[in-house]
Amino acid sequence: MNLCKTIVASCLTAAIGFTAIAQKKTDPKMDAFISNLMGKMTLDEKIGQLNLPSIGFDITGPILSEGVEEKIQQGMVGGVFNTYTPTAVRKLQQYAVNKTRLKIPLLFGYDVIHGHKTIFPIPLGLSSSWDMPLIEQTARTAAEEATADGLNWVFSPMVDIARDPRWGRVSEGSGEDTWLGSQIARAMVKGYQGNDLAAKNTVLACVKHFALYGAVEAGRDYNVVDMSERKMFEYYLPPYKAAIDAGAATVMSSFNEINGVPAAANQWLLTDLLRKQWGFDGMVATDYTAIMELMNHGVGNEEEVAKLALVAGNDMDMVSEIFLKRLKQLVNEKKLNVSYVDLACRRVLEAKYKLGLFTDPYRYVSESRAKKEIMNAAKLQLAKEAAEKSMVLLKNENDVLPLKADASIAFVGPLVKDQRDLIGNWSGAGDWKKAASFWDAIQAQYLNNKFVYAKGCNITDDQKIINKLNPHDAQIVLDNKTPQQLIDEAVAAAKNANVVVAFLGEPFGMSGEAASRSDISLPENQQALLKALKATGKPVVLVLMNGRPLTLQWENNNLNAILETWFAGTKAGEAITDVLFGKYNPSGKLSMTFPRSVGQIPIYYNAKSTGRPIDEQQKYTSKYLDIPNTPLYPFGYGLSYTTFNYSAIQLDKTTINGANDKLTASITITNTGNVAGQETAQLYIRDMVGSVTRPLKELKGFQKVTLKPGESKTVSFTISPADLMFYDINMKYTYEPGAFKVFIGGNSQEVKEADFKVE
Repeated sequence: MNLCKTIVASCLTAAIGFTAIAQKKTDPKMDAFISNLMGKMTLDEKIGQLNLPSIGFDITGPILSEGVEEKIQQGMVGGVFNTYTPTAVRKLQQYAVNKTRLKIPLLFGYDVIHGHKTIFPIPLGLSSSWDMPLIEQTARTAAEEATADGLNWVFSPMVDIARDPRWGRVSEGSGEDTWLGSQIARAMVKGYQGNDLAAKNTVLACVKHFALYGAVEAGRDYNVVDMSERKMFEYYLPPYKAAIDAGAATVMSSFNEINGVPAAANQWLLTDLLRKQWGFDGMVATDYTAIMELMNHGVGNEEEVAKLALVAGNDMDMVSEIFLKRLKQLVNEKKLNVSYVDLACRRVLEAKYKLGLFTDPYRYVSESRAKKEIMNAAKLQLAKEAAEKSMVLLKNENDVLPLKADASIAFVGPLVKDQRDLIGNWSGAGDWKKAASFWDAIQAQYLNNKFVYAKGCNITDDQKIINKLNPHDAQIVLDNKTPQQLIDEAVAAAKNANVVVAFLGEPFGMSGEAASRSDISLPENQQALLKALKATGKPVVLVLMNGRPLTLQWENNNLNAILETWFAGTKAGEAITDVLFGKYNPSGKLSMTFPRSVGQIPIYYNAKSTGRPIDEQQKYTSKYLDIPNTPLYPFGYGLSYTTFNYSAIQLDKTTINGANDKLTASITITNTGNVAGQETAQLYIRDMVGSVTRPLKELKGFQKVTLKPGESKTVSFTISPADLMFYDINMKYTYEPGAFKVFIGGNSQEVKEADFKVE
């Protein structure tokens, strides 16, 4: 613990953007109420407020807390998760309010990750929309539904920066970029919490996973994290800080260790940084059984890890109940100062106070609201809009897309008629049966008897994978036909069609938590189907459903078009239909790099130059022998059914003089195609010389423009020293004078550039 403090101590106080020690905002009325209540509480009742067991509909881990109802009546529970619906929540809240001595209400939390009942695209998909108002609105909608269903706390947003697509949980986050991830973190918190936590349609947001969870070694879930403080502060911590600055009410400590100290036992992380430096005054909950898992990390026995976790700064123990078992004994034996229990209890009670639960314990329990709010027409329309804006067109050779409604089309693949996979992983309370399949959507929209269907293959034939996924409700059922029979049927359908559209990808259980993959290509049987379809000589369109970047080198080289739809949610079927047939022109841009091969991982756009940058004419430079250094699809990439031309960059001046000065970079974008489209112009900056080495590019802004055919618009970006700041050789957050480059373009690789300097 002391080592971890020493490592980063030098950079904390000077860090602009990681503000100096902040004073807690006080609410005298709340403080007086809670002080009066705590004055009546026994030690057992205080410890009970720190207990967060699971009860209800979903088991998200190996332990389901037992005897919860009895514990509630005994004052041994502060909140529960995995329980929702007005009926179920009312029942448990009545236990707390009517059958306990002090009538302290419960918190009700749930994993509302990308919608509650109305399911939106997975977060990685939503981030590909680059649309902050839309993302905020999806969080607002999720809060409205969740609160109508009895919940007042959501375990979202996940803001972990991730550069390794082998890690299954990239599906839950916003990709690889610090700046974009920070904008999304703010939007999500604002959407969930609104302007008044006591309103009946707002929830406590819970920022997770604090911290650095996206950098687990080897892309393997729950693994260790070890990084320099420079990388930590510059690239991985800012999205958490952005969420805290946006007012996030709660934080979840992560599973991973950080430089040898597990996050759930890391006092520097949870107290020194989060609370003292960043000024966070909310509540911290552990992840599922994280305190119990500290013993597996090797930091102590049950008694020791209970003390470590509480002193570190955790307030609620999710599921393991080690606080419940051990804290009283530790206090009585004078091994733990009771002030730590009091402080954690106060934070839990403050969260309940801010929600208005002491005024009305049933404010989130309303059958009439549930009927009115959940999956209403406006929310479903938003789900469709979000799905459309999240999709990324990766390839479109010879304009094979959009499809023509009167063409003969063979729709092939196990995901054509699929419903379950549409809503993806971590879809929580979502009901996949209410998601219309793509096949149902096109049947509803187009009366064309030239559309034919063939399954073509199973989602996977790998029995080992099936055996791992099906116990967790993956619902993978192998067809009675042999793999060759399925391919033969697909080939026969393809031969009679003008174009073939193959719906392939991952089953939903192959990404998400505990779904790391060492090989992120399409399953072998799907690849065999694509090769057979390619051999027919017909144009082949690949429609992907997946939760992570995939390695698609053969597909990119051999297929005519590729559309990335992610797991697009409740309205995925209709949205994919509109994109494929041109009713919606795709505009999504990747928020995470797609590698050519797993051998390139980690791969990300804001890398640094080596002392021997790539030179294909020289042997001893930084490169692979077998593939290019470049990704298959770079960060920020995404095509349209039209094309856009970028002019040269125009600068209003070429020098920034001092901290209060700025310059404007402008570029004109022209729609050079035949249909209207939306383009996301991205601004990147490079610091050419620094006291520490700087990335080749860093995203600093973007603007979305909608253009009719032939139309031009000029977009302008203001650049100030605030955009140029980084941690210098002394870990001071500052900018340095010198030469810079500005880049503007449609993705991180295809850009125009100009030079400026800072005095």
